[in-house]
Amino acid sequence: MSSHPVVETKDINLSWNGHTILENINIKISAGEMVGIIGPNGAGKTTLLRIILGLVKPTRGEVRIFGSPPEKLGKLRDKIGYMPQRPHFKSFFPLSTLDVVAMGGFTRSFLGKPASRPQRKKARSSLEKVGLLSLESKPFAELSGGQQQRAFLARALCKDPLLLILDEPNAGLDLPSQQRFFSLLKELQESSGITVVIVSHDLAVISGFASQLICINRTMHVHGSPLEVLNSPNLEEAYRCEVDVFYGRGRC
Repeated sequence: MSSHPVVETKDINLSWNGHTILENINIKISAGEMVGIIGPNGAGKTTLLRIILGLVKPTRGEVRIFGSPPEKLGKLRDKIGYMPQRPHFKSFFPLSTLDVVAMGGFTRSFLGKPASRPQRKKARSSLEKVGLLSLESKPFAELSGGQQQRAFLARALCKDPLLLILDEPNAGLDLPSQQRFFSLLKELQESSGITVVIVSHDLAVISGFASQLICINRTMHVHGSPLEVLNSPNLEEAYRCEVDVFYGRGRC
């Protein structure tokens, strides 16, 4: 497994009802990298994640995770942690923080069953990693937005993933909460050596933490270090307007 990229796509195309959603997406992500996928709204970022996860089948092209197609991963699928876009929970959402995190330890064959003692122990360990162990009994719906995101991160970490995929984890958070979340994520990534792939809409924040950025808008416009991407004319092409990155290169 170590001889292959953790994530690789070759000539990925996706069309729907005659419309091209993604076109000629070719990426390679090596073990231990923290990679940000950026692009404007509607660029196909979340769709690309779903293709990588095997939830959407491309019209054409190949996907390899740990060197295998997503549908042939077998038990290795359980080594992928996934943090989807944050849902909105009602105030009466009945589960505790520990209950929500423990769900991350379930395999497909155990879905719908109560968490076992080992699963709850693992959930507590994951909560400790993200600094929320003291809130394990608190109703999940009563957590702040930043605390909920950290709990979802703990849930994704419950199976000791080799690959962690996050879709807009900073959505809805203020800037200090975003910085705290990404600092925690970077610390966990560096200490464990896992590969992290993040979809983010915030260029300024993600560029401070990712080792590589991939900018897409239907097709891939630029892929490189944050400095290379932020200084590339292809970035403005992808957003189809000038981008205010840090010091005012213009605004959309």
